[in-house]
Amino acid sequence: MAKPSEKLAQSLKILRELQSQGGIVIRSSALSRTHRQRLLSNGFIREVLKGWYIPTRPDETAGESTGWYASYWDFCSGYLKSRFGTSWCISPEQSLSLHASNKTIPKQLIIHSPKAGNNVTPLLYETSLLDMRANMPKDNDIEELADIRVFSIPAALVACSQNYFNQYPAEVRSVLASLTEASHILELLLEGGHSKVAGRLAGAFRNIGRDKIADDILATMRAAGYDVREEDPFSKLMPEFSLRKDSHPAITRLCLMWQEMRHPILGNFPKGKYKIKALNETLQQIEDIYVRDAYHSLSIEGYRVSPELIERVSKGVWDPDENEKDREYKDALAARGYWQAFQAVKMSLKKILEGENPGSVAENDHGIWYRELFAPSVIAGILRLSHLAGYRNDQVFIRHSRHVPPSRETVRELMPTFFNLLKDEPSHEVRIVLGHFLFVYIHPYMDGNGRIARFLMNLMLATGGYPWTIIPIQDRAIYFEALEEASVQQNIIPFTQFLAKCMVSEDNQFK
Repeated sequence: MAKPSEKLAQSLKILRELQSQGGIVIRSSALSRTHRQRLLSNGFIREVLKGWYIPTRPDETAGESTGWYASYWDFCSGYLKSRFGTSWCISPEQSLSLHASNKTIPKQLIIHSPKAGNNVTPLLYETSLLDMRANMPKDNDIEELADIRVFSIPAALVACSQNYFNQYPAEVRSVLASLTEASHILELLLEGGHSKVAGRLAGAFRNIGRDKIADDILATMRAAGYDVREEDPFSKLMPEFSLRKDSHPAITRLCLMWQEMRHPILGNFPKGKYKIKALNETLQQIEDIYVRDAYHSLSIEGYRVSPELIERVSKGVWDPDENEKDREYKDALAARGYWQAFQAVKMSLKKILEGENPGSVAENDHGIWYRELFAPSVIAGILRLSHLAGYRNDQVFIRHSRHVPPSRETVRELMPTFFNLLKDEPSHEVRIVLGHFLFVYIHPYMDGNGRIARFLMNLMLATGGYPWTIIPIQDRAIYFEALEEASVQQNIIPFTQFLAKCMVSEDNQFK
């Protein structure tokens, strides 16, 4: 008789075979009842709907949503294809979000299909599907983005609601800016007799400075006998930013987010009232708070470190306890990497205080900080050498977050734009807040993004005479909630106010 471990191994082998065939969505019919129950009870699969499962990790804690969010779009694609075949696509509004590279997990994904029953299907973690019996665009106006069937940009712009323009202005403007002429939109407007929509889109294009497209829409519709009245659907003027016609929508959206978040930051972050100290004095003060800075920053990332361990590791003297050798060894390597990165950051700060552009220094040096963070773990054989190669080469997900960072290909487009924005920004306060927020929003590395973002934040603080600021571990939940609000709802105010409060907290040496 096979042992329980041997039986589980048999079930895992079948699961691996399904996964090797692209099995992120697993139907109950793909597993026998015995294998299914065995995998369920051992935490290797999880039921999303009756008869529908996703692979999971058995070490996931109760309430851990990351596995679901990581599987979300693949699950929806597989489930919807099974239900509706090719007779479905997501709503025009959510289509525009995906075209703009916003893959935030929605609370409710709206599906258009002639086969739909106008039903809500509950999913995990308060997410759901709403299938609506609605007409779909023609086949040539349906595209697939990461296996999700979406309206094409012209079809989505014609079909989307007025409210979407003001709820998600960065998304709409970024996709509008990706269009170079009006012929496809005009074809849809003329076929449907959409005179009101034509006026709305003419106003939207004029809002972003595309007067020729706006004029073409008005002239063509009027020549066809329609009474078209131009109306700007945006409640606010276009931010002062020149849209490039050849930019990827994700780049345009990043620039628009930067511009739209500037005003709330300037209204909620205190202006600098500190004087920039002499170089040696500044570096000494930062060195004096190193142990507390490392303790809080590493603890926020889940490492188990103590001030004593950090002190020993910074001096190259450490010997993990035999009872917790594996865990403490990794924690000590992380602490050593943090110390090495901290020395590199101090060198970057020296360049800035000597007059170099903060954004340029950050662009040139952030790769050094990253390599120093993980060099000890690579040398020790905990991580592969390729870990130091640079920006991530795979999709990454943030624990408990509905925000899905950009694809690895998009990261390489976004990072030069991010640093250009940082270099060109005249406000210290905006550089401080958006330097941190947008770095973790893009998430360019597989690991270490939070630590590097906090280094970057402190470099930008120094440029305005602000003190080096520690984000305390006891405020971890508030910190992550503020980042989530900025990432998902585009509301930067809570994060701005949080950083301002941290600056004068008891964990910050300089008041």
